[in-house]
Amino acid sequence: MPRMTPSEAFVETLVAQGVKKIFGIMGSAFMDAMDIFAPAGIELIPVVHEQGAAHMADGYSRASGRHGVVIGQNGPGISNCVTGIAAAYWAHSPVVMITPEAGTMTMGFGGFQECHQLPMFQEFTKYQGHVNNPNRIAEYTSRCFDRALSEIGPTQLNIPRDYFYGDINVEIPQPMRLDRGPGGDQSLNEAVELLKTAEFPVIVSGGGVVMSDGVEEVKAIAEFLGAPVVNSYQHNDSFPASHPLWCGPLGYQGSKAGMKLISRADVVLVIGSRLGPFGTLPQHGLDYWPKEAKIIQIDADHKMLGLVKKISVGICGDAKAASVALTQRLQGQTLACHANKDARAAEIAAEKAAWETELDEWTHERDPYSLDVIAEAEAEEGNWLHPRQVLRELEKAMPADVMVSTDIGNINSVAHSYLRFERPRSFFAPMSFGNCGYALPTIIGAKAAAPERPAVAYAGDGAWGMSMSEIMTAVRHDIPVTAVVFHNRDWGAEKKNQVEFYNRRFVAAELVSESWAGIAQAMGAEGERVDTPDQVGPALQRAIDRQMNEGKTTVIEVMCTRELGDPFRRDALSKPVRYLEKYKDYV
Repeated sequence: MPRMTPSEAFVETLVAQGVKKIFGIMGSAFMDAMDIFAPAGIELIPVVHEQGAAHMADGYSRASGRHGVVIGQNGPGISNCVTGIAAAYWAHSPVVMITPEAGTMTMGFGGFQECHQLPMFQEFTKYQGHVNNPNRIAEYTSRCFDRALSEIGPTQLNIPRDYFYGDINVEIPQPMRLDRGPGGDQSLNEAVELLKTAEFPVIVSGGGVVMSDGVEEVKAIAEFLGAPVVNSYQHNDSFPASHPLWCGPLGYQGSKAGMKLISRADVVLVIGSRLGPFGTLPQHGLDYWPKEAKIIQIDADHKMLGLVKKISVGICGDAKAASVALTQRLQGQTLACHANKDARAAEIAAEKAAWETELDEWTHERDPYSLDVIAEAEAEEGNWLHPRQVLRELEKAMPADVMVSTDIGNINSVAHSYLRFERPRSFFAPMSFGNCGYALPTIIGAKAAAPERPAVAYAGDGAWGMSMSEIMTAVRHDIPVTAVVFHNRDWGAEKKNQVEFYNRRFVAAELVSESWAGIAQAMGAEGERVDTPDQVGPALQRAIDRQMNEGKTTVIEVMCTRELGDPFRRDALSKPVRYLEKYKDYV
């Protein structure tokens, strides 16, 4: 076995795993290894804050299908990454979090930047590798990378900082990749028997379809069945929007067309989705999940089968491979749904047309609070745009092959109805962890993975304030992106709860900010302010032109009214009850 230092073994293992980019902030804890990144062909992209590094690794992974890698200084540099790794966990991103640790000879003394780094991440990682001897550094490094792909989620590689030094004899492990199958014969055959009897089958296409590169295979089974296809929550890129069978996303601020159609299903084929609770809640006044339908669920993780919704058949398999296997088994069979295929196609088209008409006419929110603040905005100086109006104009101007990330918040969630994609690995949302400050760093990571694709981030005032400093990362390191910031001066999602449940008693909900476009210019980016509808599309097109042809980052600041869409969850809060006299009016 070749003789090398642990640093060399670590870096050579990264090379074997195909690592080209690492996101983080340099630090003495791993400096001996960092010193040889460049000759190994690895670029360390320095960020402003390590949470941004973790999100960038997430975006890089989701856009490329490869590992995303993040590293930081032991202690505070590592603890800053927890939120980003949690988001990657719920996005099922194979991110490897490399956590150099305090030295073994000082651990326990309470020294500088010392902390226990494994417990921080145990809830948000699929595997944690702790290098307990320098001779095993290549072994553990390779295992963390292999497990991230096989377990479909983040892993942590924890290395005491003194273990980068010394002399070892080591063989660099080669990557191990799983060949995932379609599932068991019995479950596949049971699914076929259900689908044969279905008169109104509906397909839910989830994130597993994107991760398995299985969109074409889902198209094939959908076309064979004539089944409408809905996207699972925040996976709008799991089926092409131009396809006549595409019916839009389920869940919060999703498609009424998709919700109405799935409500009529007698069999639902769920491909690559855990059916998370937030993605199946009632919306638009519709309790749409079909109570009597038979559910076939396909997921690569057996623990997800039947976890949220009661199912009739569970298939533990790869979304792509299972779709192929089902289509093959259905060939030559007599299917009940073939008898009414034309009628269902007409029904699908009619529901989609009705929803598009409603979206065209739905230029502003119509609840009493929104109407009040719209009237106030009209009385103020300056022009204020309706968020839905802006989202529709952005949709019309969106370039082909675009990648979009959204932050958490009211306007960003309303955007789900307006974001349509033609190919997978195009839409990056914060998923179930729902943290603010997600969109900008994530789209920077996605752009680093796919520089040939236009990249756009959506954020509101509050979320933007948490992450806008990463504009400097984009500018400094020539990773041009476009950010659309909705300047509505609110923590909108939570403020809506104060409207619905607390009689408009606003506590800490108002945000008054300086010009986001001006701040962007101070950080070296381009900045534009938009306050009339006819400016929205041209501003986006100019920004994309700068991004793709001049390598420039642009922040588009859209001046919006304070109107607000539906609250996230009406079931999450209750009307307040007060017993003490001094609080009697707070109901």
